[in-house]
Amino acid sequence: MNDAYARSVSEVLEAFGVDPTKGLTDFQVAENAKIYGRNVLPQEESTPFWKRVLNQFDDLLVKILIAAAIVSFLLALINGETGLTAFLEPSVIFMILAANAAVGVITETNAEKALVELRAYQADVATVLRNGCFSILPATELVPGDIVEVGVGCKVPADMRMVEMLSSQLRVDQAILTGESCSVAKDLESTVATNAVYQDKTNILFSGTVVVAGRARAIVVGVGSNTAMGSIRDAMLRTVDEATPLKKKLDEFGTFLAKVIAGICVLVWVVNIGHFRDPSHGGFMRGAIHYFKIAVALAVAAIPEGLPAVVTTCLALGTKRMARLNAIVRSLPSVETLGCTTVICSDKTGTLTTNMMSVSKVCVVQSVHRGPITNDYAVTGTTFAPEGMIFDSAGMQLEFPAQFPCLLHIAMCSALCNESILQYNPDKKNYDKIGESTEVALRVLVEKVGLPGFDSMPSALNILSKHERASYCNRYWEHQFKKICVLEFSRDRKMMSVLCSRKQQEIMFSKGAPESIITRCTHILCNEDGSSIPLTTDIRNELDERFKSFAGKDTLRCLALALKRMPMGQQTICHEDETNLTFIGLVGMLDPPREEVRNAILSCMSAGIRVIVVTGDNKTTAESLCRRIGAFEHLGDFTGYSYTASEFEELPPLQQTLALQRMVLFTRVEPSHKKMLVEALQNQNEVVAMTGDGVNDAPALKKADIGIAMGSGTAVAKSASDMVLADDNFASIVAAVAEGRAIYNNTKQFIRYMISSNIGEVVCIFVAAVLGMPDTLVPVQLLWVNLVTDGLPATAIGFNKQDTDVMMAKPRKVSEAVVTGWLFFRYLVIGAYVGLATITGFVWWFVYSDKGPKLPYYELVNFDSCPTRETSYPCSIFDDRHPSTVSMTVLVVVEMFNALNNLSENQSLLVIPPWSNPWLLASIALTMLLHVVILYVEPLSMLFSVTPLSWTEWTIVMYLSFPVIIIDEVLKFFSRNSRGRRFGFRFRRPDALPREARDK
Repeated sequence: MNDAYARSVSEVLEAFGVDPTKGLTDFQVAENAKIYGRNVLPQEESTPFWKRVLNQFDDLLVKILIAAAIVSFLLALINGETGLTAFLEPSVIFMILAANAAVGVITETNAEKALVELRAYQADVATVLRNGCFSILPATELVPGDIVEVGVGCKVPADMRMVEMLSSQLRVDQAILTGESCSVAKDLESTVATNAVYQDKTNILFSGTVVVAGRARAIVVGVGSNTAMGSIRDAMLRTVDEATPLKKKLDEFGTFLAKVIAGICVLVWVVNIGHFRDPSHGGFMRGAIHYFKIAVALAVAAIPEGLPAVVTTCLALGTKRMARLNAIVRSLPSVETLGCTTVICSDKTGTLTTNMMSVSKVCVVQSVHRGPITNDYAVTGTTFAPEGMIFDSAGMQLEFPAQFPCLLHIAMCSALCNESILQYNPDKKNYDKIGESTEVALRVLVEKVGLPGFDSMPSALNILSKHERASYCNRYWEHQFKKICVLEFSRDRKMMSVLCSRKQQEIMFSKGAPESIITRCTHILCNEDGSSIPLTTDIRNELDERFKSFAGKDTLRCLALALKRMPMGQQTICHEDETNLTFIGLVGMLDPPREEVRNAILSCMSAGIRVIVVTGDNKTTAESLCRRIGAFEHLGDFTGYSYTASEFEELPPLQQTLALQRMVLFTRVEPSHKKMLVEALQNQNEVVAMTGDGVNDAPALKKADIGIAMGSGTAVAKSASDMVLADDNFASIVAAVAEGRAIYNNTKQFIRYMISSNIGEVVCIFVAAVLGMPDTLVPVQLLWVNLVTDGLPATAIGFNKQDTDVMMAKPRKVSEAVVTGWLFFRYLVIGAYVGLATITGFVWWFVYSDKGPKLPYYELVNFDSCPTRETSYPCSIFDDRHPSTVSMTVLVVVEMFNALNNLSENQSLLVIPPWSNPWLLASIALTMLLHVVILYVEPLSMLFSVTPLSWTEWTIVMYLSFPVIIIDEVLKFFSRNSRGRRFGFRFRRPDALPREARDK
């Protein structure tokens, strides 16, 4: 029944045909079970492990690599190769792909945990009325129509409509659904509100919520998937994970690169068709296979095999740095997504605020003999910790607050007229509450006021352990007074009272809504001398004004406190006794904003990031918070910037679009609204970060570009998120955004480094094949260069220092290419030089080297016809390992110099010197050491087809390698002026991109 909240109790009972005094019969239970099913969240079929593994290989570059590995292996077998040489290249490729697939499978497995952990919020048992008898049954056996009894501490087993109140009130903690810290009072009346949200359905008990006060009976109206918890599960299942901006750009670039590679491979093979019949190949077919092998080597050279591993490593390094900022990253790609975040949808309670109700103001009657009549005190401290000070209206700190009569009696009343518990949790190292947040706030106030006499000395309290300090003053008053009778809070009275006895004197303390308490008062307690005087009309008007100021302008939750001396020996109290009270004071409390939030909001504004506060709280309270934290900075009128969920839904589509572009505050929301907001913003090409802590936030967290859960939040929220804030602090998000931007900048640098290096390898093989030279580099040498000499420096580039103005720039556009037209031209130039330098080293050994054959250039480019004609040199000279060793060494060294070019995209090495990144220098040193090892250690030199080089050969290598720095310095110079930046071309037209990836 979806509209049970709008129907009367009798209508709901009649709809299910149940007698509230007897419950369902066994026959009705069986029939309803057939109709509605079991009270469990269905187990969703998870993706089979083998399918997850296969999904990791659904990438064009990966498929080309797999094909290259298989072809390489088959060609080795055709050529008669056996042992390690036949398996080395394909084995290394498959090992890399397997490692990347493992990371992907682990990430997907974590994402599915959210659905499993949602079950933890279902109740285990329920007290059910059936066949006229109450019994305790497994909650899974409940069916719609069952009459269930709930009490304090009970977890609600299903969605239920209240039918009978068994106590003066019933309050339920709905935080997992609404995200709000305050419990909700429930009643029997039907709800008349249109488009009612969870907070409006005050007669419904929602599955998974917890009863914190009172007892009641209710009829089950929804089980399993047809509950509020079930709707959250369905929303999570409907949510499709979006690819991160970096993943989209890498996929786009990979597709472009794959097409270029395929074209070049085919071109090399076709260009050399005329050489297929050369005698050196031993026939047309063998010639075709030979050049096909060159094409495969070209594919291996062009594809940056180490790119996925290096990206993963760089992101992992970023997660460690972010962990130190209290941002625990669960999904590696989300590190980079932070860098282009344009909107942060932040939960209010617990993220922008402390989620700890605390008293911030106290109003007492100072004196009626001289003005002003009332006096306000400010109370510091924004947590449940008994730490804070009290200041008077002049801003002077009260050294001994308990010396003031009204503050002393406020402390007495707050400690005694209270049913909550404040305690220190040594495991969490913080103070925990049990009970209502407002009552706990009063307990903390008692500790801040202290005790009269010596016990109030700060030194006496500070030497206590945290466990003793938590409730030291409260326990003092509880020992001084003996509680005799409690008159519980009720909705009609809006107050509670407690009768206490001390030294043969009975006193009744009361607390409640100011409008209820003040109307019952006939006297007031004066703070100046502790006297009790009649409450005049003027004083009453003054108190009303202070109450309106607290509740209106300051949006504080207000409570009034009072006392009454009772006849000696009285043992009970009733409602009639709650008259002729003496007013003690007025306290105003709120869930205070975190101290760091205001500066964090301003940082977001300067970084071009918009913050939208999303809350289930009422509009007035939320607007007051936004004023405090600076979200409404420079705004006098909030019209067009603040909307409730119902107000937003009533807007026409065009106005909704405009509202989304200006919105700062979104109130009275429930789970579906949060997810709707994320989707609407994403449709406007915004990159959205969503924060949350409750079960209700999980669908929106999963849908957002980056979901950020609170460390104190539910397991469901954490599992659905990409990042968890260990300190629940909004300021940590801003620090993480800065780190995400720096990580992206470094990621771009090493991607460009690897691209330019691989372009050099392609140029080397392509030019050599076109000119008809012998194989410049064999595939295993290319693999070594790509994995080791490319991988180590590329990873070290991830340690480039963060720019000082990283949070002053606007967020980059999602459509911004990883490699733009001008940059691609730059790296074509660099790559062309790398390739030509590598070939030059090869040619130098054959033509000019004293240790080489000093062949004419003509002989070198016609080496394949050597067996068919007379020559002055043996044809075996073309199998010498020296020329390929020189080429490979030139390639390695020139790439090391190129790594130094990537310390900055446009800044000269004279401005950002090499030692600014010691990790890069260390990686270059290690790379060169590894290269020297394979040159001079015998088994390895045989494996990689290399040989030791002489000093002269090393000198030539350095001469050929160093100019790459000079070339890039010239290109950087052009990049720093407007002409260089205007020059460009694109891989594809912007209008051919998907709509969500175009420029905003």
